[in-house]
Amino acid sequence: MASQPRQIFMLTGAGISAESGLGTFRDRGGIWARFDPMKLATPEAFAEDPDTVLDFYNHRRRGVVAAAPNGAHRAIAEAQSRLAARGGRLFLCTQNVDDLHERAGAQDVVHMHGELLKARCTACRAVSTWHGDLVAEDPCPACAAPAMRPDVVWFGEMPKHLERIEAMLSASDLFVAVGTSGAVYPAAGYVRQARARGIPTCALNLEPTDNAGAFDAARYGPASETVPAFLAEICG
Repeated sequence: MASQPRQIFMLTGAGISAESGLGTFRDRGGIWARFDPMKLATPEAFAEDPDTVLDFYNHRRRGVVAAAPNGAHRAIAEAQSRLAARGGRLFLCTQNVDDLHERAGAQDVVHMHGELLKARCTACRAVSTWHGDLVAEDPCPACAAPAMRPDVVWFGEMPKHLERIEAMLSASDLFVAVGTSGAVYPAAGYVRQARARGIPTCALNLEPTDNAGAFDAARYGPASETVPAFLAEICG
């Protein structure tokens, strides 16, 4: 693995926000172990019972607003700044719908699964910042239609920014996954794409995940410990 990479592609998942009090999804006791995603996180569920779906996301949105970034979020933002000052780049792609990376100071965060603190109009498709509760009768700030939904990617929908993500992965010289389950595609397949291009890969997780065997190296432990230590080692 390159000791001083200049172009890092970092993929983060729910595990990086767990120490901030936000639940993971696929772990034992995670969100999808307690709730049926087909009844809460699909376009069909929203069409059939919008109030129940919106209540679920209102609860999650309140949790995000109340949470604070942890040491892993801050370490990534600091490493991003240090690399940029040297002419390098840390491209940050997250599966998370929270804004903890941004509040820690990270720049240009790519949310491939959308953002919980935004809402999208199903009539005009305008996207608006939305920090409070969302109800079916709320009018769109752009067109006034009562047609707002969370701007998150549901099961059966296409992730966002895929072309840019693929381009940045190809241009990187190190791929790092932090707090990911290794079970959700296309994100879970990025490690194999990186290795096919000869890019070194490393996983930073609490424990081995579904795709652990695809990585060149791995470090296990809480993200607030493994991420700062790893980035200090490779970025100075």
